[in-house]
Amino acid sequence: MLATLILGIAAGAGAPYAEPKVKELMEGVLLTETPLEGMELRLFTFAILLVLAALLSMVFGSAHAMPLALGAALGVFGPRLIDRYKSAKNPDYDS
Repeated sequence: MLATLILGIAAGAGAPYAEPKVKELMEGVLLTETPLEGMELRLFTFAILLVLAALLSMVFGSAHAMPLALGAALGVFGPRLIDRYKSAKNPDYDS
């Protein structure tokens, strides 16, 4: 179950890094006439990574949907939460 959570975190956190590769694939191979908009591309990339994470969790033998979804949410919103924590911990008194 912990491996599934980690795979979900990796899928959520890796989506921004995989987006240019998915865009290149989609524009070059599949959709030459109708390009994807920004939000569609982000969602499609995230969905692809979640499916890959689910397949890997099945290979590991611990396919659970809840840890995968929770890990994906943490992966997507984790950097924002960390930045918010760091800014609250070290307030900027100069401004």
